[in-house]
Amino acid sequence: MLRDKLHDSKGFTLIELLIVVAIISIIAAIAIPALLRARIAANESAAIGDMRTVISGGAAYNVANGGFYDNNLACLTAPFSGCIPGYPVNTPNFLDSQLTSLLAKGGYNRSYLGGSAPVGLNTVISSATSVTSYVYWATPSIGGQTGIRGFAADASGLICFSPTGDPALTTGSIALDSPGVACNILSD
Repeated sequence: MLRDKLHDSKGFTLIELLIVVAIISIIAAIAIPALLRARIAANESAAIGDMRTVISGGAAYNVANGGFYDNNLACLTAPFSGCIPGYPVNTPNFLDSQLTSLLAKGGYNRSYLGGSAPVGLNTVISSATSVTSYVYWATPSIGGQTGIRGFAADASGLICFSPTGDPALTTGSIALDSPGVACNILSD
């Protein structure tokens, strides 16, 4: 009788535990890659959204700065002292300080390059660091893990992408195209 009670325990056998572990492993093998793809898609969408924000902020700054962009991206964030002459310091920002700081965001590294200085710049109405164009890049911090494509937005308003994660080439007023290589235009 005592012997029957010992064999009548309520625990799991080793086989049952191995089956449960195998099922959990199969579910994880299916779910984890899907979650990583979703994360990459979210990071890329955020980078594209930031590109559009930079284009809009740059266009608004262009109007306020006598028709020019700025080589100093920080000029698009208040306070505007030292940027647009006579521009009120208490006005809203053209861009968020996170974008102008060029710090990595959402799995993407950021960089910015202003174009050439305008000829005959009137520093009474325009910033002394004015330029005729710009390019803003976002490239994956860890290629294939935080993003697949690299992006670039320029003064033309186009967003280009590189399918390899390298910095994208642009067709704007800064000629960054290599001979025979065109901008891969991101369609809406």
